[in-house]
Amino acid sequence: MRAVVQRVTEARVEVDGAVVGRIGPGLLVLLGVAKSDTPADAEFLAAKVASLRVFADEAGKMNRSVVEAGGALLVVSQFTLYGDTRKGRRPSFDLAAPPEQARALYERFTASARRLGLPVETGKFQALMAVSLTNDGPVTLLLESPPPP
Repeated sequence: MRAVVQRVTEARVEVDGAVVGRIGPGLLVLLGVAKSDTPADAEFLAAKVASLRVFADEAGKMNRSVVEAGGALLVVSQFTLYGDTRKGRRPSFDLAAPPEQARALYERFTASARRLGLPVETGKFQALMAVSLTNDGPVTLLLESPPPP
């Protein structure tokens, strides 16, 4: 499982011109699911996102998590994070999970984040979405669940 995580002052996602998810300060999470991913990967990555220390403390250092900062998550499914561009000019998505598996693990990720105390907004799975954000910092990180042992 891969996530591109961006610290934002605000973010929103629209489908067909209608806003389906919106947050103020927090993290925008673009989430990709691989064929090899399991529910444990979703739980691991949600905990990792929730505990990332990327928000400023009283001294201005990145020392607080999104939970500690009182922020929210906007989670958007993005199978293109598993696009392989090593050969040719067209990405191959062979590593990306099929829609049924990806949806289940995407929902597992969001449910896990909510159990950790985070307000979570989402995009619409398998929809053409327009994502808008104001990147704060900018702070952008790439996270991956650990490979199987």
